[in-house]
Amino acid sequence: MIRELKRNPGLLKLDLYCKGMRIGQDCRTEEDGGRRILRTRAGLGSGLEVILPEGLYTNIPVVEDFALDSPYVLHRSRQDGYLICREDEPVAPVRLAPRPAWYDRKTSSGTRMDRVGTLQGTYLAIYPARVCDYWLEKPRSNCKFCSVGLNLGCDDAPEKSVADVVETAAEAVAENRITYVDFNTGHYQGDTYLDILEPYIRALKKRFGLLIGIQTPPHHDLSRYRHLKKIGVNRVSFCFELWDRGRFQEVCPGKHRQYGLDRYLEAVEYCASVFHTANGEIVAGLEPPEKSIEAIDWITSVGAVPTVCVFRPLKGTDYQDQPPPETEDLIPVFRRMYEACMERGLMIGVAPNIKVSLVLLPEEGRYFMENPDRFFFTRAKFAVMRPLFKAACKMKLV
Repeated sequence: MIRELKRNPGLLKLDLYCKGMRIGQDCRTEEDGGRRILRTRAGLGSGLEVILPEGLYTNIPVVEDFALDSPYVLHRSRQDGYLICREDEPVAPVRLAPRPAWYDRKTSSGTRMDRVGTLQGTYLAIYPARVCDYWLEKPRSNCKFCSVGLNLGCDDAPEKSVADVVETAAEAVAENRITYVDFNTGHYQGDTYLDILEPYIRALKKRFGLLIGIQTPPHHDLSRYRHLKKIGVNRVSFCFELWDRGRFQEVCPGKHRQYGLDRYLEAVEYCASVFHTANGEIVAGLEPPEKSIEAIDWITSVGAVPTVCVFRPLKGTDYQDQPPPETEDLIPVFRRMYEACMERGLMIGVAPNIKVSLVLLPEEGRYFMENPDRFFFTRAKFAVMRPLFKAACKMKLV
């Protein structure tokens, strides 16, 4: 196993999601320029951001209870830098994801910029509005794995002005050369989330021409998404989380009551015909792997790209005492994610400078292929498209 982990950073990334990591007493991650461990990871993760071999960004669980028993330990030496070991055997040298200098700066309104937005991997992630209404209901009806209601007002400012977001994005463009900004909201009564996001989208598109993605509940008026494309949105994502309808109702009571799984699926299919990229997002580890694979096959069948998160039992959430999934159970899921995208020729790995730490990207699923050259010609096509897409981004054509 250790030999395979040494040669396969994709497998290591997945195993770290499932097992977490302990931080050795010799480590000085913040003093050495690493990012502070925040709860504000879209409600799905809170860990140490590092860069694995072959440039894979990851967010490793280190503060959750299951990580205390992890076989992985992070060590630091003056000569070799940071090193991940498993059972005292070196597995991989890693680099700390660098903490941006702008994190400590303030916007004109006096808000510290890391409370406006944070880098997740190499893109800027922003939760621009108040906490999801499911967290405010009595009794609460939030998704049981989610920690968003524990984040806002703690590590994240509860609301951000358009000026705050533009100023923060300007720093991230200048220092980190970001190409993509992702907006995430919860559920709000009256389906107001798209109205809330529109001023931010218009301002960033006009000022920087960045790629912009949004992740919201599915709006009842699907024609709104065509309008969003016109004003500059490049990607939409819908988190329906689970394919099994019984589990969806149990794990996501608010989403089940307000929208239902079918409304999510309708929005995914509709937006796949409108945008260059539409995503259906699921959480692996909360239902049997074969159900996750069924979800992947459906998502790709309508022309959308699957986003597969690994369940992480976060502190303070309803599911904090649930066990994380086993790595071996999820390998077929991520293999299928890659296969299904390649079989249908879906564009993956084309957008410039987008590395994601919270999930295994679809193109990273190749690390689980027994025959990685099976889709050689499709990968070659994407390699040709990549510089063309990059040039189009610079010219603000996408």
